[in-house]
Amino acid sequence: MNDNLIKRLKQNDERAFRELVDEYQQMVFSVCLGIVHSSDDADDVVQEVFIDAFRSVHKFRADSKISTWLYRIAVNKSLNFIRDNKRRRFFQSIGAVDSPDIADEQHQSEMPYHSMVEKERAEILHKAVDALPAKQRTAFVLSKYEDLSYAEIAEVMNTSIASVESLLFRAKQNLQKKLLNCYKKKC
Repeated sequence: MNDNLIKRLKQNDERAFRELVDEYQQMVFSVCLGIVHSSDDADDVVQEVFIDAFRSVHKFRADSKISTWLYRIAVNKSLNFIRDNKRRRFFQSIGAVDSPDIADEQHQSEMPYHSMVEKERAEILHKAVDALPAKQRTAFVLSKYEDLSYAEIAEVMNTSIASVESLLFRAKQNLQKKLLNCYKKKC
């Protein structure tokens, strides 16, 4: 399917583009959301990812999977978005990422303190992840949010598995330090 889909995309087949979006939109959205932390911003980045994919499909080499190619584009577009929009706040609480249903709203109204604490924890974690160096943040998001294997992360980041292991080790150390300091200061 991948070879046929790529062939049709290279021929500017609009149905092939719709198939690509239908097949990979959720995966791309998940990657973007894991990096930018805002569903609205992630939606914007997803559109850019697929536009870029359609425009650059002629550069696609069949030596990797379509999903790997799209992961690379999504990570790069998301990091560019953050870099280009540093002044904006990218942090939303986990509860604000998806609109809660009625049962969730009722539960939250019964436990406002718990909800507030969870939102604060989510914001602190997002800030700590976003403060990581770009490569560590990318490896961490792909590992923890996307549940990719070290080999898959290495392919997406165009690096070795040993480099991925090192990036993840340093990312975890940095996060532990940041979070420990934050909790000691009661932030």
